[in-house]
Amino acid sequence: MAETQLDDVTKVFTDDDGSDIVAVDEVSIDIEDGEFLVLVGPSGCGKSTTLRMIAGLETITDGAIRLDDRVINDLPAKDRDIAMVFQSYALYPHMTVQENMSFGLEESTDLSDDEIAAHVEETAEMMGIGDLLDRKPGELSGGQQQRVALGRAIVREPAVFLMDEPLSNLDAKLRAQMRTELQQLQEDLETTTVYVTHDQTEAMTMGDRIVILDDGELQQVGTPLECYHEPANVFVADFVGEPAMNFFDVTRRDADGEGAVLVGEHLEYAVSDDVSATIGDRSEVVLGVRPEDVGIEIGDGERRREDGHAVPATVTVVEPTGDENIVYLALGEGDGEHEGETAIATIDGMSRIGSGERVAAYIPEDAIHVFDAKTGEALHNRRVESTEPRAPNI
Repeated sequence: MAETQLDDVTKVFTDDDGSDIVAVDEVSIDIEDGEFLVLVGPSGCGKSTTLRMIAGLETITDGAIRLDDRVINDLPAKDRDIAMVFQSYALYPHMTVQENMSFGLEESTDLSDDEIAAHVEETAEMMGIGDLLDRKPGELSGGQQQRVALGRAIVREPAVFLMDEPLSNLDAKLRAQMRTELQQLQEDLETTTVYVTHDQTEAMTMGDRIVILDDGELQQVGTPLECYHEPANVFVADFVGEPAMNFFDVTRRDADGEGAVLVGEHLEYAVSDDVSATIGDRSEVVLGVRPEDVGIEIGDGERRREDGHAVPATVTVVEPTGDENIVYLALGEGDGEHEGETAIATIDGMSRIGSGERVAAYIPEDAIHVFDAKTGEALHNRRVESTEPRAPNI
């Protein structure tokens, strides 16, 4: 086990024309001993490059990587006490499972053949592949190959595990199963693990903390629920969550009484003094709300419009998924054919609602987020103190 630190780590590639491409830009992360940390972000954001720098497969342009306070920038990959699991599994096709799992120990330790065999057999049993040791990778399913790749890393008992999208080649059902197995395995081994994925479901369900990157820059580090409920900026709020958060470009105007009114193309949303104070003197902001927090009332919703938190809308599309319905809304008094603002709500799967129905979309103030329109920085995030179950939103 080990503590790992990235201190202003930067990676710059030089293009064919001599121009510099900054793949990772001054990223600093403290990874705790025994932590399961997930690096997540869109393709090309720098997460795999960051992982490869920790492994020693990429040189560092600037900054420092420390393993238990020891700078390992110039240490060869084979001497870092780090094991990496690749997306492609990277198994030797001409070797058996036993030989694949033994190879690293044979090259890097002074263990006897009997000791290596005992380590491999013990790990193989733990991974559920004890009866596959005499087979070659071509004779295994994708899930079995993934277990071999994981077992090959585990048998070395490294200080840090690095995993680069190890489940992306599996089908959806097996991927969900392997997510659970990986979490249990990491808890049992208590080994520091850095896991890369572009799949936010993996990030949210697996990580003790998640690191969100965009265009090589660190956007936020926090627990999955912190990043979901308290996003640092518009990018994090938009990236984390499926369906994505609803955003409305609005202008702040002083209300006749207390608070303020946020005015958009098809909505006027009243906010309290507390929310208005977080906005300050900014006139252009972005109002955000998660789809599961948008309530729907069939009809004009007059009783909910009194507090300025309901918006007239027309249902345009309904996507049933079984446990819930994803409802697409066109905001405004029209018939839903306009090209203006739209919103998404998720409601209970047993609720009956159809395309073309007129509704009121209700947005409770305790669920809203407000962002600076220029910088994207979060000015106000929803309150999450309540532990009471949320009422159905239709």
